[in-house]
Amino acid sequence: MKSAVETLGPTRAKLTVEVPFEELKPSLDAAYKRIAQQINVPGFRRGKVPAAIIDRQVGRGPVLDEAINDALPKLYVQALQDNDLQPLAQPEIDITKLEDNETLEFTAEVDVRPEVELPSLDGIEATVDDVEVTDQDVEEQVQSLRERFGTLLDVERAAAEGDFVTIDLKATKDGEVVEGGEAAGVSYQLGRGGMIDGLDEALAGMSAGDVKTFSSTLAGGDLEGEDVEVEVTVTAVKEQQLPELDDEFAQMASEFDTVEELIEDVRTRLLNGKRLEQAAAARDAVLEKLLDLTEVPVPEGVVAEELQARRESIQQQLAMAGMTMEQYLDNEEQTIDEFEGDLEKRVRDAVAAQFILDEIAKQEEIGVEQNELTEHMLRRAQQSGQNPNDYVKHMVEHNHIPELVSEVVRGKALARVVEAATVTDESGNPVELKNLRGDGTIGEPEAEAEADTEADIEAAAEEAVAEAVDEAQADADKG
Repeated sequence: MKSAVETLGPTRAKLTVEVPFEELKPSLDAAYKRIAQQINVPGFRRGKVPAAIIDRQVGRGPVLDEAINDALPKLYVQALQDNDLQPLAQPEIDITKLEDNETLEFTAEVDVRPEVELPSLDGIEATVDDVEVTDQDVEEQVQSLRERFGTLLDVERAAAEGDFVTIDLKATKDGEVVEGGEAAGVSYQLGRGGMIDGLDEALAGMSAGDVKTFSSTLAGGDLEGEDVEVEVTVTAVKEQQLPELDDEFAQMASEFDTVEELIEDVRTRLLNGKRLEQAAAARDAVLEKLLDLTEVPVPEGVVAEELQARRESIQQQLAMAGMTMEQYLDNEEQTIDEFEGDLEKRVRDAVAAQFILDEIAKQEEIGVEQNELTEHMLRRAQQSGQNPNDYVKHMVEHNHIPELVSEVVRGKALARVVEAATVTDESGNPVELKNLRGDGTIGEPEAEAEADTEADIEAAAEEAVAEAVDEAQADADKG
């Protein structure tokens, strides 16, 4: 087999493949066998019909078609390997010459991975916001904790912001109750919002037993966007009483003996969380600088597919949230053109980033250990709210493991770039990233006992995932 490649563009190639007919013999023999199993010819047992008889009964053309359909995928893959091409999509294949018993020639046009020339990774600089925990941040967290332990008491007065009211609702249009427009015994905190437009304004000043009607617009259902009349009846008004912020509360709400220890722990947790946010911002900033420094042509076909996939994902998320695209755009204060432009830029940057990180991983010879893949799969399972074994089975059965491996490799490649970069905060201080742990604390070399514990957890998790992979593979073999 001979093949030649023509470059149609930075991300598009055309293969021309010429195959001597003798190389098609295995596929031709297999085609004759399959057809022999499908036809009945007097005097011959099924499956034992000679090739010459098949040619007379069925014709040579169908045999050639079946043989070529069998051979083409293998020939195409071999041509890719011979020319060191990495395809990114399905090819467009045309048979340009077919001379029986002599030669087969075909062409294949396909999007291919572009060549990426990396800049120096040592000179990248990025700046991120300072890590700062304010007294207000701490107060808000402590207040939230007190609210969790608060109690609700009935009050004989009009409802005010922050009060909890028990209400009955009935929505009508043209005097008739709309479908799904009635609800009873609903608990609602005045001022929280997010239920029905105009509800907070109607409830302000109402007492238990009061009834009021107001106009609103439905945000979901068959009458979405329609104007309706909403009757709200208050059956109870309750005031939330919070526990005193003292040592007794600290002992009840936490493992600490004093409120000072509790507040200090809240401050520490906030600091750790902000460190993680800062680290994420650092990765984003370094990647953005890397994208600015690297010229990466992206295949339009790949961009189009990813754009469509993201649009569908956004539509699904909006549907689950009971929102329309128009409502989403209003909330974001965007036009549809601005939304589409922003989405396309993000997709192009994401595709380019994949090519860059893959090239870094190739040059740095970055691989993936089993425990790294295990951690990644467990984290993905947790993020999706799935049972780890079920998640792993799904990934194995649907052949998604290579995608997960690529995610881990790209993550390690980006981490290497970030470590080589100079990242400082707005105050000019270097940002600690190398020893940052997953909980936001800074690692200490002497923390061997904790490391051993984490290793035990990882080993147990790895064993669980390995068992799930084996089980899924066994199920696939049985099927």
